[in-house]
Amino acid sequence: MGNLVAIVGRPNVGKSTLFNRLTESRQAIVNEREGTTRDRQYGKVEWCGNEFSIVDTGGWVVNSDDIFEEEIRKQVMIAVEEADVVLFVVDVKNGVTDLDQEVASILRRTKKPVILVSNKADNYDLHYASAEFYSLGLGDPVSISAINGSGTGELLDSIVAKFPNQVTEILEDDVPKVAIVGRPNVGKSSIVNAFIGEDRNIVTDIAGTTRDSIYTKYDKFGFNFYLVDTAGIRRKKSVSEDLEYYSVVRSIRAIENADVCVLMIDALRGIEKQDLNIFSIIQRNNKGLVVVVNKWDLVEEKSQKAIDTFTNAIRSRLAPFADFQIVFASAMTKQRIFKVMEAAKRAYDNRVRKVSTSKLNEEMLPLIEAYPPPSNKGKYIKIKYVTQLPNTRIPSFVFFANLPQYVKDPYKRFLENKIRERWDFCGTPINIFIRQK
Repeated sequence: MGNLVAIVGRPNVGKSTLFNRLTESRQAIVNEREGTTRDRQYGKVEWCGNEFSIVDTGGWVVNSDDIFEEEIRKQVMIAVEEADVVLFVVDVKNGVTDLDQEVASILRRTKKPVILVSNKADNYDLHYASAEFYSLGLGDPVSISAINGSGTGELLDSIVAKFPNQVTEILEDDVPKVAIVGRPNVGKSSIVNAFIGEDRNIVTDIAGTTRDSIYTKYDKFGFNFYLVDTAGIRRKKSVSEDLEYYSVVRSIRAIENADVCVLMIDALRGIEKQDLNIFSIIQRNNKGLVVVVNKWDLVEEKSQKAIDTFTNAIRSRLAPFADFQIVFASAMTKQRIFKVMEAAKRAYDNRVRKVSTSKLNEEMLPLIEAYPPPSNKGKYIKIKYVTQLPNTRIPSFVFFANLPQYVKDPYKRFLENKIRERWDFCGTPINIFIRQK
């Protein structure tokens, strides 16, 4: 299970620079697919064998010029509620400000580990100046310079040391874990309730993770899976719901703990920027995907033409990944609720689908011969053999070529599309690797 680290602080103390500094080593690995750099506010960090997620709460506020204390207070509350470790960034060149004291007073009351980060300490004299932050009552400030990277190693050490000990859950491995995600008021709770219905006796909640994601075991009508309920879809939120990044930070947990994500979109509002934020987190974590257009019962124009228009809009916004099911449903009337489950089950089965090497070569090699990769600088690229890698998180195929470095993304996409045409990988991402033969 990944831990979640949140960065908080007033504007212009270097939160985004720190975020980029901590994630950049991974960013290159994480973004193998284009179109994932849409949002810089969520990233993964790997340090000494620990992988964790980091979120820059400041990044989701729309107009950062006029953030008032209220906005920052909300961000800090959310960070405290959702994260395992909070990084509180202050600026050593400016010293302690009123806003810093406000934030510190919230953080002193929390039970969560807080690390005070004194940023912009670009030289040793400034390290001594960091001492004034002891007045915030949050322990030793860690002096760093996010711009040139000094001190970030020590910072990462202290982050990793503060992670709570994980309790391993008692979950059956081969049972799919499905997360329902989407922005506020799109009907996530209603669809969970529609799945579960009133006969709650079949339902067993398995808590016991340190991050209190609740897994609800669902087994009836021939389905068997865990619904991953983000910490507290069921409890009343202590933070007001109107915040855009609130639902995004909430979703990160559920997405990372799931195999398949059901992304809910409001039929009355269409696909919005926030849906894309959540989608790119799903993509970056290589999770299976089903898109559900909820509240379809409230749409007046239900013709096939309207459905096609909506479908095309969704596919074009989520491109280049287009091989997933879209279900038009209603949590209130329970219309097509089973279709949603079937789609989630299918996406899960496809994640674990294995294609035999003989079948792959038999189908793919003639195709490659007919449409070889474009030659590069007069050199012809030959692909001789293909196989699926065993034990990968998502289906991964290796094509062995004489000049792998010349095979570019468009051709990889061509190979992926041909694999998808021949075998059912609907709803799951695929990795295509080209290796030296």
